Amino acid sequence: MFSGKSEELIRRVKRALIARQRALVFKPRLDDRYHATDVVSHDGKRAEAIPVRDSAELRNHLGMSDGLPDVVAVDEAQFFDEGLVPLVLELADKGVRVICAGLDMDFRGEPFGLMPELLSRAEYVEKLYAVCPVCGAPATRTQRFVGGRPARRDDPVILVGASEAYEPRCRKCHTVLGQEVQAIL
Repeated sequence: MFSGKSEELIRRVKRALIARQRALVFKPRLDDRYHATDVVSHDGKRAEAIPVRDSAELRNHLGMSDGLPDVVAVDEAQFFDEGLVPLVLELADKGVRVICAGLDMDFRGEPFGLMPELLSRAEYVEKLYAVCPVCGAPATRTQRFVGGRPARRDDPVILVGASEAYEPRCRKCHTVLGQEVQAIL
């Protein structure tokens, strides 16, 4: 979190629009932190989007006919179901530029949902990093807080929130209560 993923997605979509390409942006309906429909970055940049429940609803909005957009962008891809992967592959095979933004790891530091599959099948991957506010190192993890304390390993994986519940952290400063230290990395 806080690495600029949504901001980068918005930037790429705006460039496509400047190039007079037809672009559609989608977001999971459950992500209503900043706006019910728009994708909004933490610093307030925004793009009009279509909120959907799952990959089937996203597919229905596209119609999958000859009138496909040039660009399909999906924000917070980690919240989607496994059906997003074959849909993204189908779109790419039809010549659609697909941009997916999402977290590759959950708050426990483990692979998040379908993201490993998306990452392995992507032609291009750009990993963005926040800054750890504790030590200043590149933040590769998401620290979740519950009542001002680090979350427990057995807490639910999905909890939509922003700075009130999450903070970027480096590996060294990241803490999950009830999680044993992994010896080999």
